[in-house]
Amino acid sequence: MKKKSKKSKKNSIKKINNKNVEQNKTTAKIVLTVFGLGPIIGIIIFLASKGFFNSP
Repeated sequence: MKKKSKKSKKNSIKKINNKNVEQNKTTAKIVLTVFGLGPIIGIIIFLASKGFFNSP
């Protein structure tokens, strides 16, 4: 009987770990997108507002 309980615990742990891995992947993608593209877009907007891209 003890062996069955250990197997069920292992299966439940695997299911929980799989859910956490999926959530971590999606949150990592969101964080990298925001902190990766955010500053670049901010710099472009700042330079455009100062007239950097206007021809002389």
